[in-house]
Amino acid sequence: MSHLDQNLNSTVSSDHTTLKDSPLSDESKTETKPPFPAWDPTHKRRRGDPEEEQPLLQDTTEQPSSFLADPSPHPSSPSPPSQPQCCPSAPGSSIARCCHGGAKMAALAYNLGKREINQHFTVRNAKVLALGAVLLLSICHAVSWGYSRGDDTCQYLISSGRFLGEDVWQPFSCMMHKYKTSEAKSCLADHRVTFVGDSRIRQLFYAFVKILNPNVKEEGNKHANIPFEDKAAALKVDFLWYPEVNGSMKQCFQALSELSTSKPQMIIAGAATWSIKINNGSSETLMQYKANMTEMAPVLEKLANVNNDVYWILQDPVHEQLLSENRKMITNDRIDAYNEVASGILNGSNRNLKSKIKIFSVSKLISEETISESLDGLHLPESSRDISAMVLMNAYCNKIMKPIDGSCCQPIPPLTVIQKLAACFFILSIVVYLSLAIIQRNRHRKNKLITDIESGEEKKPATATPAASSLETLLVSSCKLGIIMAYFYFCDRANLFMKENKFYTHSSFFIPIIYILVLGVFYNENTKETKLLNREQTDEWKGWMQLVILIYHVSGASSFLPVYMHIRVLVAAYLFQTGYGHFSYFWLKGDFGIYRVAQVLFRLNFLVVILCIVMDRPYQFYYFVPLVSFWFMVIYGSLAMWPQIIQKKANGNYLWNFGLILKLMFLLLCLCFLSYSQGSFEKIFSLWPISKLFELNGNVYEWWFRWKLDRYAVFHGMLFAFIYLALQKHQMLFEGKGEPLFSNKVSNVLMFFSVVSFLTYSIWASSCKNKTECNEMHPSVSAVQILAFILIRNIPGYARSVYSSFFAWFGRISLELFICQYHIWLAADTKGILVLIPGNPMLNIIVSTFIFVCVAHEISHITNDLAQIAVPKENAALLKRLLCIAGFLFVLLLLSAVQH
Repeated sequence: MSHLDQNLNSTVSSDHTTLKDSPLSDESKTETKPPFPAWDPTHKRRRGDPEEEQPLLQDTTEQPSSFLADPSPHPSSPSPPSQPQCCPSAPGSSIARCCHGGAKMAALAYNLGKREINQHFTVRNAKVLALGAVLLLSICHAVSWGYSRGDDTCQYLISSGRFLGEDVWQPFSCMMHKYKTSEAKSCLADHRVTFVGDSRIRQLFYAFVKILNPNVKEEGNKHANIPFEDKAAALKVDFLWYPEVNGSMKQCFQALSELSTSKPQMIIAGAATWSIKINNGSSETLMQYKANMTEMAPVLEKLANVNNDVYWILQDPVHEQLLSENRKMITNDRIDAYNEVASGILNGSNRNLKSKIKIFSVSKLISEETISESLDGLHLPESSRDISAMVLMNAYCNKIMKPIDGSCCQPIPPLTVIQKLAACFFILSIVVYLSLAIIQRNRHRKNKLITDIESGEEKKPATATPAASSLETLLVSSCKLGIIMAYFYFCDRANLFMKENKFYTHSSFFIPIIYILVLGVFYNENTKETKLLNREQTDEWKGWMQLVILIYHVSGASSFLPVYMHIRVLVAAYLFQTGYGHFSYFWLKGDFGIYRVAQVLFRLNFLVVILCIVMDRPYQFYYFVPLVSFWFMVIYGSLAMWPQIIQKKANGNYLWNFGLILKLMFLLLCLCFLSYSQGSFEKIFSLWPISKLFELNGNVYEWWFRWKLDRYAVFHGMLFAFIYLALQKHQMLFEGKGEPLFSNKVSNVLMFFSVVSFLTYSIWASSCKNKTECNEMHPSVSAVQILAFILIRNIPGYARSVYSSFFAWFGRISLELFICQYHIWLAADTKGILVLIPGNPMLNIIVSTFIFVCVAHEISHITNDLAQIAVPKENAALLKRLLCIAGFLFVLLLLSAVQH
């Protein structure tokens, strides 16, 4: 008999026993717990808990089959039948017996197969697979850099790419920044740029100048030199009319090379169509073009060697059907022949060294897609010229301006002192751990078997395996964290992996939303308790919101205002949960000890502090963690300051409830004052050393904007928690299994108003026309949709009794997902998309997402392990650790001040 048959038979004979022993079947043993905060760091599983061996997105706990009765039925329920009723049949029917047996066997086989899969596809195995994928992809990309891409990241920018939309150009492997007028002037200040060529180069000249001054108009003599000057920026851009590659063009370049002052830092040249037109496309003209280009190449090379960027623009194709009769000789075949001559000569002008003349062939690719929109078949449409001009701006200015979303042509930033120290620490941790592991393994081999000399038998050592020490846990966690941080750095600081710009389409956002919604509904389970906003439900809430936010970021949906406004509500809902959860904990427990504060702050901030060190980013850059940390301290301070009011004290005297309300009103008054006094707000948070936590780009405006946008969400959560716990205490809620939250009449009325309020907000958000005006309204009205969702989700008893285990799994690591996305799922500090597998966007997003989720899950466990070491429960040990942490942060602050 096969292994599968044996397991199946044993399962059939003990199906009720297995179900009875399932932890999900014994609800009477479930401990009632107070609500916990959003992303509550104190309520995580420790390593070694059952979740560590669970599959990535599925619980391995055996679930009761649909045909088996609940072993703990409701008292009013009839006794469950001993046999499942899978189909109606007459008594004694052999068909019925076959149906029952076949269905039962099929269901048991399904459960057995499910367990077999879960034994292999666990979180641990998924992480091993993710590590293997990272190593393989890193090797492939490193080889690709060495053999095909070389050291010049600009090469792909000026030679390859594709259209993402009608006017959105995506260079291969890197991101292109869209320069504003102020940025372009800052880059080219005290510079001179010269365009040399024919009418097509003149068009490119005007497109380039319009980046510097959008009001410039194309007017004047087209077949003459055209100057442009910005005296404020000391900037000059000239167009020199030389439509043919001949002696005159050569003399022009010689004159430019001999200038003693005002030498151009950037030269853009190109010509060929005039030669084809004037000489009727004769082959002799092509030979003369080749001879002239050969003579001119050394002059261009000389210009390129004197700190000048020299670009030769290859000829764009034409739309032959639209050409006038006097241009019919300009064919694409002849243009290709001239381009081949120019490329061959300029690339090989210096046989010993690589030519410094840059062949600008990307305009040829752009025009192939857009030449059909040309008015005369020869000159490109304006959109194509604008793209080529922006490519030129990126090619020259990215290395100067270093925009975050302009990775093309940017060199790898040098390592800071703090980054070097961090690298040394992680390397040392790995070396020490490996050394100790080798020593321990050698000892284990020597003492593996104990031989009894008298009996000649071999026995295993009687000593039990000791638990992992704090030092061992610290070393293991440091090693894992070091490997993960190396992946972070190579993804978003080195040029090992590719990056691409985001491009929003409705399908790129809504199709993944529908997909995860289906998965979330499919994976549903019964909750352990049916209270409003129970633990499983809040995990589910955080999970689906986090997935929606991730899709929002990767699809670039912020450009679509209705989606943006709904995402703002999700961020407010996270803060609402923060207020609700932390208030509930302090109100019910009355635990205002330093241990609780240190534990929460450590779990919230550990990953961000490490990323600030490794990725060289300010703390405020990861804005949400400073936001929730700040609001946690506000909640703690509000409730911990004298007089401390908790539920136990309020139960003895109802007047304490009014005292708490006064505290909340005072908090609201402070929020209103700060929200309408930007000057006072900035003065408070600009004081040293507080400013180091909240400054971004030298000021606290970003912190002001983020704080103000959801300034009332935490207060709403605290107020909701107070009202809910008061109603619960006075038994005004019905939270039994299957019961509506209120009486039927009240529940129906509240459900109606909740649905109407929810839809009303969505209609208002969808009709927003101006982001600034809608952001002003958002803090006051976001609570409407949040409260409406809570009531819709919790009023029906059956809705409170189930939750999505799929969403809840992601909800338990939502903090790590939110932070990790900055560098290993998105790219360029969230401005772009990480490309691990080029040329296949769907496969790339699947692989990068799998690695990203595994990394986030592992970081969650590392944080939990290190929290046990860094934040012990003993007060004496805790104070020592806190002093060490404070000293570490102080040294970090000093090093940061020195290097900046």
